[in-house]
Amino acid sequence: MTHNASPPSPTRRTRGIMLLVLAILGLAGAVFVLRRPLMMSAPACVAGRWHGCFDTFNGVVLLTLAALPLAALVVWALARGRRTAGVMSAGRISLAEVGMVYGTVPFLWMTLMPGGEAGTVPARVSLVPLRDLATMGPIGIGGNLLIFAALGFFAPMRFTAAASVPRVLALGAGCSVLVETAQYVLRLDRVSSVDDVLVNATGAVLAALASRRWWRTTTQAPADRPHPTPAPAR
Repeated sequence: MTHNASPPSPTRRTRGIMLLVLAILGLAGAVFVLRRPLMMSAPACVAGRWHGCFDTFNGVVLLTLAALPLAALVVWALARGRRTAGVMSAGRISLAEVGMVYGTVPFLWMTLMPGGEAGTVPARVSLVPLRDLATMGPIGIGGNLLIFAALGFFAPMRFTAAASVPRVLALGAGCSVLVETAQYVLRLDRVSSVDDVLVNATGAVLAALASRRWWRTTTQAPADRPHPTPAPAR
């Protein structure tokens, strides 16, 4: 007798549960590490004050974490409505739509947050590639990688037109150019740098590669249309 049978692979539901558990553990670990700086903005956020909450990184992160249950509820409601309408992959589509917004808007808010001398100092531009990377530091580079990471991760899962690495690169670079242009026009006391565009686009591509096993199937079989029911035989 030959023993060529491979062990059964885990189901999609099991993999989804494992990914959800890992995501919850990662989020809990991040909250534990950042609990002290986040609590510094908690009184201002609870009181609804702009200063100390909406104009600080800690406040924006705290509000983003507080809005996580609401985002999960929106995903559930969208997925339930799509399943009722007969849309295939309703959960994946709904998660991608909410994930793009939930994971991108807070980083855009922090990126467009004005500096201490906004409106008074002249706008600054750096067009020499790789010159500003040394001044960013690990935290700056990591933050820039995350700005459009959610967009790069979820956009190919939702839109078949974005389901390729060059298109995700173009999407991340284009959105980053718009952000840098807004920083320059609004004179937010920030440097509009070509290195920011490069790092932001790289973050989008890396995130897209991480979700490739899901958006590749979306490219092969678009599932955002209701599945027609066969007519009864006469």
